[in-house]
Amino acid sequence: MTTLLIIVHVLVCLFLIGIVLLQHGKGADIGATFGGSSQSLFGSEGPVPLLNKITTFSAIIFMGTSVSLAYLSANRSTGTVMSELKPVPVEQSVPAPETAPVTIPLPAAQQAETKQAQETVQAEATTPEQPAKKEQQEESKEKQE
Repeated sequence: MTTLLIIVHVLVCLFLIGIVLLQHGKGADIGATFGGSSQSLFGSEGPVPLLNKITTFSAIIFMGTSVSLAYLSANRSTGTVMSELKPVPVEQSVPAPETAPVTIPLPAAQQAETKQAQETVQAEATTPEQPAKKEQQEESKEKQE
């Protein structure tokens, strides 16, 4: 249906262009007085009434096909392309995998210093002397007061 309507629309459009180009403008009468011939081919009145009627009929058909094509294109489909897609679940964030610490080989002197520092930190963390020192400090403050 739409294809047939488009074909009729294009043909009427081309026919309407041809009919309008065949007609004389308003200033053509002046040119006819200086050597133009009488146009008895279309009757005594000339081509105006016949070409006017053909132009009017063509214009009505052109407007009808234009409105019909506009209506068909506006109401062609109610669906969308997006209706064919399936919903995609929301991806949950996955924590990044833990990576092993990078070890850089150190010179022997630095390795020894690092090892001593680690042993010192571990020794301080495991010694029970710290709570005892705090108690002694608190007792000494009480005595001074």
